[in-house]
Amino acid sequence: MPTPRCSEGVRAMARKPASDDDYGRQLTVPLDASGIEGFKPEQPVKVLIADRNGPLQSQSVKLDAKGQGVARFAMPQAAGGVRVIVGPGDATDEELIGLQTLTVSVPATRLRESLTIPAIRILPYWWWWWLRWCRTFVIRGRVLCPDGSPVAGAMVCAYDVDWWFWFSSTQQIACAPTDINGVFEMKFRWCCGWWPWWWWSLRYWRLEPLLVERILPVLQREPGVASRIQPTAQPRLEQLTGLLGAEGARFAMGKELDPSILPALGDRLRAKLPFEAELERLHIWPWWPWLPGWADCNPDVIFKVTQECAAKAGGSDVILEETIWDTRVNVPTALDVVLVAGDNACCIGDDGCLAGECLAFTEACGANTDTIGGNPTAPASPDGYQNPGGLGTYSDRPFAGRVTIEGTAACIEGVAYYEFLVSTSLAGPYADMNPAANGTIQRSYIEFPSGAPPPPPPPFTWTYPSFPATPISGRNVYETLQHYEDTHPPANWGIFRHWVDARDVLIEWGSQHYPDGTYYLKIQGWDVDAGGNLVNPRILKVCESDDDAYIVLTVNNRVETPGPNDLHGNPCTAVHVCTNEPDTALVAIEVHRGPTTITLEGCAFETLQDDDELTIDFIAHDPDGHLAEFTLDVHFDVNLVTDLIPLGTLGPSPTPLLGVAPAAQAEQNYAAAVAAGATRPTWEGGAFRLTLTGAGLKAAFPYPCCYLMQLEAWKRNIVSCSTHFRNASETSFTFG
Repeated sequence: MPTPRCSEGVRAMARKPASDDDYGRQLTVPLDASGIEGFKPEQPVKVLIADRNGPLQSQSVKLDAKGQGVARFAMPQAAGGVRVIVGPGDATDEELIGLQTLTVSVPATRLRESLTIPAIRILPYWWWWWLRWCRTFVIRGRVLCPDGSPVAGAMVCAYDVDWWFWFSSTQQIACAPTDINGVFEMKFRWCCGWWPWWWWSLRYWRLEPLLVERILPVLQREPGVASRIQPTAQPRLEQLTGLLGAEGARFAMGKELDPSILPALGDRLRAKLPFEAELERLHIWPWWPWLPGWADCNPDVIFKVTQECAAKAGGSDVILEETIWDTRVNVPTALDVVLVAGDNACCIGDDGCLAGECLAFTEACGANTDTIGGNPTAPASPDGYQNPGGLGTYSDRPFAGRVTIEGTAACIEGVAYYEFLVSTSLAGPYADMNPAANGTIQRSYIEFPSGAPPPPPPPFTWTYPSFPATPISGRNVYETLQHYEDTHPPANWGIFRHWVDARDVLIEWGSQHYPDGTYYLKIQGWDVDAGGNLVNPRILKVCESDDDAYIVLTVNNRVETPGPNDLHGNPCTAVHVCTNEPDTALVAIEVHRGPTTITLEGCAFETLQDDDELTIDFIAHDPDGHLAEFTLDVHFDVNLVTDLIPLGTLGPSPTPLLGVAPAAQAEQNYAAAVAAGATRPTWEGGAFRLTLTGAGLKAAFPYPCCYLMQLEAWKRNIVSCSTHFRNASETSFTFG
């Protein structure tokens, strides 16, 4: 929606009569600014004639050195009463209608003949204000990634934001693209002094959840208030005016909300609503007085940044979207900002290249190689595990699924193609990569014009080349960036063309095509002869070293069976996966009442007694030893959840359950299990028993209800760079 301060958003123009014969009278409007001390005719004055349907005619009048001027209008024979509106010369006709400025009404009875009205005196207040009514604002800045590298080829949009009670409105001010250094600049015209109804008419208000979560708890302090005021999608004040009793009738709403009542209504509501200093500090009406439109002479700015490349990489194109709590209130006419984009932004980083034919492996699934055991500069063991020897639950992590391996791909000089070789030991022997494990790399680059940039939108283009493993000379090889640049003219790489997303990716390794284990990967480079054949194979070295470059990773993928039941005969559904990586099962839930044992099957009904003991025998187990943690909860009533483990005693099951041995460490997570004696990097979990009695049993099942018990377990694996292996089991019963 266009902002009312900017003439670009106004489309209506003064109406024109059908014929000159319609004119028969003249309206003369003298102007007098002689009372302004030291008057200088710095700008013209605009005079507008309008009737109840809108603008009729307007003239721009240049005052003389004495502050005198006149506007003359030929009036139609059928003209009724009109308003004469005087304002700044750069205002459009429609803007003058909405502007609080000099206005004189001329009734129809005075327009029967030609008329010269008394001179309209322009006081110093109006002249001073007209000179400043609209100003040019400039916003300059940079968009950076979290690591400080620039975000090129993004679109930065600035918005003016306003809020009152729990409603907000945002109006786009201006947009500008970022250059290769992430720099942008935008200029815009900003005006103020509007009639509240005019300012309000060009805004769309919506319920703002961030305001609701601040305001609603304050209202809930007073039950009589909270029960009468609830959020609505669009502004409605009936609930608030109802708090004023009979006095509220004077603020009764028609079909349209009249913003001019808000200041007076706010004064009265402040005495009725609970006081909250935080809401006053945040300038939230009615805790803070608010007059829409008139004094908003400096915008309140938030930013939204989008980037095409981010969406092409598989996510959203929004890389930064600020909220009302990020608002820069009353910005100056020159504003400098630094905006930090999210992790999904495509960045132009410094490649840090060293001269020569060399390589450094830098990351696997975003984890630096110096945090993966067994790699150069990383802890020596356990080899191939991320965060080796860490203190947290998610330390000693193997990899699974697609593994994105990165390195100094942009720095490989003198090599046309490369391939990966694989071994289960650093010493070798090394074999060719399984062709199925050679995933395609999707890169992007941005290109700016080589001459003067054209006007937006936008002065750059994105290109998204694919780099698959290609069969050449009987090998499956990837093309290097240098070879791609050499074969894709013009030769302006690094000047007007820059690699952005996936620049440093060396392979999307499909680890699921290899058995579980630890693997060492090296890169073999190739040249091409004049016939396009691969020649001169050699293992790429670490830069400034004679050592082969390598990366070591441990992989642990899982096997899922088709079902319909798992190994224990439990059905596999959207809740439970047919796999034992990890394995979950609620094996036995029993109520012990004296010598009597009552087994609770699914959908069972039982009445608990004060001296009952409840035991839950369950499995949370990973045969590969990569269990991370598990939880055991009950869900009941409406949106209520209770964590059972802190309420009872957790221990190993007395006997094996469904072929799974009792847990060697009766702990809930890997970190606690290591502290209890588990040997890194292995913790299988196992078969457990949770016992609930007394107050713990009462807290777990506080009143008669249907209870859903849910067991969840997770492995520590980094799966396809973004998720974990999880499994769950559920059962339900009713306690009366």
